[in-house]
Amino acid sequence: MERIDELQRGGFRLIQDPDCFCFGTDAVLLADFARASSRDKVLDLCAGSGVVSLLMLARYPGAHYTALELQKPLADMARRSMELNEVTDRVSVLQGDLREIRSMVSAGAFDVLTVNPPYMKGQTIQNVSEAVRLARHEDTCTLRDVCEAAAYALKYHGKLFMVHRPERLAEIFSEMERVRLTPKVMQLVQPFSDKGAAQVLIQAVSHGAPGMKVLPTLNTYRSPGIYTEEMLKVYGMDGHVHPGETYS
Repeated sequence: MERIDELQRGGFRLIQDPDCFCFGTDAVLLADFARASSRDKVLDLCAGSGVVSLLMLARYPGAHYTALELQKPLADMARRSMELNEVTDRVSVLQGDLREIRSMVSAGAFDVLTVNPPYMKGQTIQNVSEAVRLARHEDTCTLRDVCEAAAYALKYHGKLFMVHRPERLAEIFSEMERVRLTPKVMQLVQPFSDKGAAQVLIQAVSHGAPGMKVLPTLNTYRSPGIYTEEMLKVYGMDGHVHPGETYS
């Protein structure tokens, strides 16, 4: 059954269906890590219900966003969320396969690209819906597919922002470099200070110069169920309006 959730950013709301797929921490981390400038054209691949575009719109209202999602039910929810928030003039939703991106957008059309792709490779997910399986498993979208689509859609020196799993870092860097996407910034995210990383955030630049900056590791919790101050800021739950945000 569908529900409407408050995003804690810009007063925006998002239509979701727990029986289909709901966004998680990865999407929020990605939207916080990504950067855009006024008048940038931003493409979000594997967009799901459009949460990354809305979260970024709250912080960078001068940019225009395009959300591309494979699954029709999710793309439909994303479109209706944009209508609900009255931002259809600033966020466009496309339904289609990123492996066919050349038929949907022009080469080099975007300044910024974000992606929270399927992570799982060669694994079988049990007891989940078809929508969740497609969102999490590389059945219809591999890491190579994602990097090739990003390389095509980004302009020269355009920026790619990705969230993924640390255990696949070697493959991520290899696939990025293969299509001239140069990793420039990396940040690991771990649940607790004494635990291993669960996510990695990466910024790459199309045809960028060599050299990468590694940011301090972000800790999610300071104790079980209690977010760190850094994560409260990521979620917009620290009680402050952050630079660039608009509230209506």
